[in-house]
Amino acid sequence: MNPIRSRTLLILGFILVLLGAVIPWLIVLKIIPSTFFLNFFAYGASVAGLVLGIVGLAYYAHEHKGKGR
Repeated sequence: MNPIRSRTLLILGFILVLLGAVIPWLIVLKIIPSTFFLNFFAYGASVAGLVLGIVGLAYYAHEHKGKGR
């Protein structure tokens, strides 16, 4: 696995989790209106970001296994 791919997954996961937290915050502050699609998108972004982050960490750990010894 390419090291750039694990970093890309981690960065994409972080952005999605951040987006999944910022959108509800903006809805609560009434900056953007609450719609079914936006609420569903925020939840989906948060879950997808969490999964991508875990997969990216697993790839990163597999790539660097045994290199610190």
